[in-house]
Amino acid sequence: MLRAVCRVEHTAYARAVRIIAVTNAKGGVGKTTTAVNLAYLCAEGGRRTLLWDLDAQGGATYTLRGEPQQDATAKKLLAGKRELSELIFATSYPGLDLLPADFSYRNFAVHLAARRHPVERLLKMSRSLREIYDVLFLDAPAGISLLSENVLRAADVVIAPVVPTPLSMRMLVQLNEFIAAEGWADLAMLPFFSMVDRRRALHQEIIASLRAQFPQMLRTEVPYWSEIERMSVRRAPLPAVAPRSEAALIYRSLWEEIGERTGDRPRAPGRPHPPQPSGTHASA
Repeated sequence: MLRAVCRVEHTAYARAVRIIAVTNAKGGVGKTTTAVNLAYLCAEGGRRTLLWDLDAQGGATYTLRGEPQQDATAKKLLAGKRELSELIFATSYPGLDLLPADFSYRNFAVHLAARRHPVERLLKMSRSLREIYDVLFLDAPAGISLLSENVLRAADVVIAPVVPTPLSMRMLVQLNEFIAAEGWADLAMLPFFSMVDRRRALHQEIIASLRAQFPQMLRTEVPYWSEIERMSVRRAPLPAVAPRSEAALIYRSLWEEIGERTGDRPRAPGRPHPPQPSGTHASA
């Protein structure tokens, strides 16, 4: 379980920027794909948007064709020897910037543990970005660590992709229990089903069970389609390269629904909501 190092009020630091974390302790659930597509749609809607790739594997950095910055180690960031604003990479998409990942982020939790009030570090570090951006996306690595705890502490909204499997179901339960134990009642937890194949009886059973257990589950389901998997080959957000495709419309629907749930409707013109997938596009 996540370690509670210190307990503070979640709203301790007033800020104008909205922080959206895309996270799941289980890997391979479509987390980075979600972060990149939603950040793009946020910027497309007219908001100054920054995506911080906190995963040492750098999936979001690769997809957005970012370039790692020199001497941008987790240790130097936490020690204040490098400022986040110095490391911003401008993507080719208007309004969307990137804080590239660094391989040293694999030791982020170790360096966090050496600091005072370690659970608050990411929240404090975001202060320098408040005058620059409207929305900050955090693409968090898989796993349970002090870094993932920091991500939850900093966030206003948590977007959690959940594959309809027993292990993903268990992780969602644990995440909800941790947030409740910390008393972060103002943290908007918005899970949704990812990599769905409704041809599978197990997927249908788990979806029905989790929707009954977690009424906050978003309606939109992201299917297990090869078109979505190929996003890492194209190295571009789906709504940018194929805006009229079914896959792009599904992510647009997801982003619109998040806006409805948080009371922050996207500024981009609405698009028709695509029908929920049957799984016929799934790759073998």
